[in-house]
Amino acid sequence: MVFDFLKGEFIDVIDWTDDTRDTMVWRFERRGNAIKYGAKLTVREGQAAVFIHEGQLADVFGPGLYMLETNNMPVMTTLQHWDHGFNSPFKAEVYFISTTRFNDLKWGTKNPIMCRDPEFGPVRIRAFGTYSMRVGDPGKFMLEIVGTDGEFTADEISFQIRNIIMQEFSRVIASSGIPVLDMAANTADLGKLVTTAIAPLVANYGLTLPEFYIENISLPEEVEKALDKRTSAGIAGDLSKYMQYSAAEALGKPGSGGGDAMTAGIGAAMGMSMAQNMAQNMGPWGTAAAPPPPPAAARQWHLAENGATTGPFAESDLAAMVTAGRLRPTTHVWTAGMDGWKTATETDLARLFSQMPPPPPPGN
Repeated sequence: MVFDFLKGEFIDVIDWTDDTRDTMVWRFERRGNAIKYGAKLTVREGQAAVFIHEGQLADVFGPGLYMLETNNMPVMTTLQHWDHGFNSPFKAEVYFISTTRFNDLKWGTKNPIMCRDPEFGPVRIRAFGTYSMRVGDPGKFMLEIVGTDGEFTADEISFQIRNIIMQEFSRVIASSGIPVLDMAANTADLGKLVTTAIAPLVANYGLTLPEFYIENISLPEEVEKALDKRTSAGIAGDLSKYMQYSAAEALGKPGSGGGDAMTAGIGAAMGMSMAQNMAQNMGPWGTAAAPPPPPAAARQWHLAENGATTGPFAESDLAAMVTAGRLRPTTHVWTAGMDGWKTATETDLARLFSQMPPPPPPGN
């Protein structure tokens, strides 16, 4: 902070050198002294200077070197009813506002957020991350947030910003429809959605959020343990069912209550059952027995008589037709794999005719 007092009580140079990292607003200490007309105002990069006259917002200056005169103080000139040639000292409060980014600010869920997952149903999730903040409209920030505070830090506004973030984050997550297991792969898109929702709200305070990051989205510890078990079961194999795996795992843990007689009996029975199931699936040399081959598909036959074809018929149907005299040895037949039509006796169907009963004996 630099103070140059020239010509007695009048302030001739107005500037601010910030030696902190979290000061957003600093009031130039007038100490009851008036500002000289034509005084020098120095506003450095990353700063803005706001003049307050009798409680009213007057002029706002961006980075640069200014001579405080009527031609560059239009609002103050109007409020003071100055003539063009005014050259007397005046009184005004001067606030310097840092317009640089305030980085690595933290946010996180105080309580779990309830949302509906398409796979798991209602779930509760937590999240945390970081964001950056800067003053986009110094005048609005003065009126809405600072008031008459002589020194204002980022911590004083970060609590309110975190509340806004959590409100919009909860709404976006609940309406996004993104499965919980896919959220980790979509944190960048979720961050953009939250930033878009937050922007108009923080703009009401004269602020912007240049960066917003979601570092982690997590489920309750109990749900995460269940997912770990589900993953373990998938790696180990089906083991018939996931519940059998969970029960076997619980019985195998020391100190899990499996030491009493009842639990031991259940564990032994389950172990024997699992051993029997495994033995049934093992060959004589301790290797998994190969499953039997599937039965061969029954052949289907087609018949050709008098220039017309009929079928397909199963072999059992053809045996009945032989008995009824509808299929004769000279009947042409065909099935898949044959080069062309052949008589029935030239194919495997010849055995059907050898199985026919002899003609009935003559009557008495």
